Amino acid sequence: MKKICTGVLTGTTDLTVTQREKDHAALARRATAEGMVLLQNKNHFLPLSKTEPVALYGSGVYKTIKGGTGSGDVNERESVSIYTGMKRAGFSVSNEKWVQDYAEIYDSARTEWIAEIRKGLKNHSDTMDFFGFYCSHPFLIPTGPVPVKASGETAIYVLSRVAGEGADRHAERGDYYLTKEEEKFLEAVCSLYAHVVLLINTGGVVDLSFLKTYPNIESVLLIGQPGMEGGNAVADILCGAVNPSGKLTDTWAYRYEDYPAADSFSHNNGDVERALYVEDIYVGYRYFDTFRIPVLFGFGEGLSYTDFDINVYEVSAKALKAGVSPVICVEAEVTNTGKCAGREVVQVYVSAPGKKQDKAFRELVAFAKTKVLQPGEKECLEISFDAGLMASYSEEAGAWGMEAGTYVFWVGASLAQAKVVGGYVLEKDIITEKTTHICPLSADSKKELETAKKEFFRKLDENSLEVRRQQAVQEAQISRCGIISVDKDIWKTKICAYHGNKMSSDVTANQITEKLTLEQLISMATGNIGKGQGGSLGSAGKSVPGSAAETSDCAIRLGVAPITLADGPAGLRLMKFYDVDKVTGDIAQKPFHFSLEGGVFYEDTGIGQGQERYYQYCTAIPVGTLLAQSFDTELVQEVGKMVGQELQEFRVTLWLAPGMNIHRNPLCGRNFEYYSEDPLLTGLMAAAMTNGVQSNAGVGTTIKHFACNNQEDNRMGCDSILSERALREIYLKGFEIAVKNAQPMAIMTSYNKINGIHAANHFDLCTKAARDEWGFQGVIMTDWTTTENGPDCTAAGCMRAGNDLVMPGCKQDHENLREELDHGTLSLEELKACVSHSIHIILQSLAYEDAKPYGRYLEEENGKV
Repeated sequence: MKKICTGVLTGTTDLTVTQREKDHAALARRATAEGMVLLQNKNHFLPLSKTEPVALYGSGVYKTIKGGTGSGDVNERESVSIYTGMKRAGFSVSNEKWVQDYAEIYDSARTEWIAEIRKGLKNHSDTMDFFGFYCSHPFLIPTGPVPVKASGETAIYVLSRVAGEGADRHAERGDYYLTKEEEKFLEAVCSLYAHVVLLINTGGVVDLSFLKTYPNIESVLLIGQPGMEGGNAVADILCGAVNPSGKLTDTWAYRYEDYPAADSFSHNNGDVERALYVEDIYVGYRYFDTFRIPVLFGFGEGLSYTDFDINVYEVSAKALKAGVSPVICVEAEVTNTGKCAGREVVQVYVSAPGKKQDKAFRELVAFAKTKVLQPGEKECLEISFDAGLMASYSEEAGAWGMEAGTYVFWVGASLAQAKVVGGYVLEKDIITEKTTHICPLSADSKKELETAKKEFFRKLDENSLEVRRQQAVQEAQISRCGIISVDKDIWKTKICAYHGNKMSSDVTANQITEKLTLEQLISMATGNIGKGQGGSLGSAGKSVPGSAAETSDCAIRLGVAPITLADGPAGLRLMKFYDVDKVTGDIAQKPFHFSLEGGVFYEDTGIGQGQERYYQYCTAIPVGTLLAQSFDTELVQEVGKMVGQELQEFRVTLWLAPGMNIHRNPLCGRNFEYYSEDPLLTGLMAAAMTNGVQSNAGVGTTIKHFACNNQEDNRMGCDSILSERALREIYLKGFEIAVKNAQPMAIMTSYNKINGIHAANHFDLCTKAARDEWGFQGVIMTDWTTTENGPDCTAAGCMRAGNDLVMPGCKQDHENLREELDHGTLSLEELKACVSHSIHIILQSLAYEDAKPYGRYLEEENGKV
């Protein structure tokens, strides 16, 4: 039997800043700066000289929005504001009086809001009710005092917005658009100063149409929601200590109405019960590029303080072995032709034939980022990708395949700058993977969706699109690299075999599962009931205060230890402090609301008599979108390794992150947690984060929310209605890439329905797709309280689907499992299969003394080591 580690209290009683905190803050600062995107820089206005005075305006100067609200929040020791970062960097801030006056206004408004939430707390004793109240009453950021001219001719205006879990944003003033007060304020700033720099401190897209009104807005820097080191990173960029190299992972349209299905998203049409994905595969740049809709700032765009030249000198295809897709290799030389050091991102897109099935004009298939290049320095990049990434899904064939014809490659520093560099010809149609259908539409939904799609596609000029494709082929033929090919006979079709929910491949886990009593099996199918710190939503862990939950301890005599799970994805979310009885060692219970906003809603009465206080300071990293904007998988993996070290320090096995849903619409309230509108970028970033976390022994990620969690309003009841092709190519593809490239320890299903069936109860998702097609070997769990919100999603339904673990668990879940086992609607074999998956992960956790990195364990089990 594996030896279980002795339990310890997490955190420290010493308030001294640790070396770990310093090291991790430095990495967070670097990652933040790498992800910031310079969108505009007229006459090379940035970087700024520290010797020239600069005035700072906007709410984000004093209280920079570090991240979104809800489970993605992190209780760090300190969050550095832009004002503080600029002062620390040595900038001369010329309007100190305005900043001080604004601080008083902000703090007063914040105090009133906290009092309002505390009042609501008294009327909403139920955790879920209170969280709903909290989400629907966001803090309204005050504008501040009227600006008065300070010394100097340069001003910085910070546009800030906050969003979060449980509610979508609105295409209204104060959210997507400026308020009237903000318009007046910005107009005043632009009239007072010759040069204005706009910093966008938001978690997602906002309206920037006002830029054309103010020609003296010289520069625009998207700082996103930058985590605890935001102010320092902003100063690094503005003074030129770091050259911006981030690229947009979303399309910024001229108008909100330009986004596909904008009028029907979430609350916009008054129907939050059903979401028709009428745009199908045409999400983000796939829509704008294919339908030829002009954009303000396009996907992949981002400026630098220097200039680069990208020269592609070879495109090749290699057949590594029979039965495996060829590998396409693009070799490019990047030269820094400017006057300062910097980094560049090289992006590779493909245009596929589209005669037999409609296709987006271009799709991202690969990217790479240079090292820091000095002026005149060159670097050769070899950018490789699996040719199977160019396949499309055919609902008619029930398979992934490639249409005969020429696949044209485009390379550049962004989608807009990409140029044709060559092509790949396929002489005959091929099937790369044969599947069976998943997540079918009902007859009525299919008819409704097809009718709506016909109306949507009227905007597409198919003749013009085909002409563009042919022009691209002609350019490829005369390009330096020309057209390449690989013998079609090297391709072999993968056939997916489907089965019911099977036991884990872990022999020890299966042996233990067979020894469990019925009551132990039922207990292991949910989280540890009734032992939480602050209720069931996001703080149900006992051993680590503020953790999201723990698994059951019912089988500890058989060597199955309970493990702890904690929220993410902007770092590790725990309570900032907790109190312990010095005599008994018992942890004082804290309510759920103590875990929100750093505990501001909790009226702390101080350390009780006979108690000792422990502090748990975690690192608040940049939000997911900003990390992805780095286009640097090595950096993201390094950040993941850092998070894994904190998981180990605080004795947490599973990090409920990364979030990786697609940015279907800019108003999704949780977009800040997710990476991009592109599934490839999303998948590769999630894989990098997972590989980083899981390089540490005994800890792992939980990729979420699986799948189509693209709106927050009515997130527990909304039905995402979409074609199988859109589901597979856009909304599942990122998860598939993450699983195949990193094997995360866990997957979390989402709250919503997909074509009428709750994701948590969806056999097609959990078993057919994740396990049978992709080879997922970990544990699949529900999101918190999924089964507690109506009769459509049950614990037994989760087990039948292959959703192994109901979190955080409640008595009703146990009752439902017993009842369905008695009635025969849930088989004992199905329940055992799920429990064996959970035990498999538990046995690889840091709860045991011999824990090793999960990837290392899998390699050993599969005979690769």
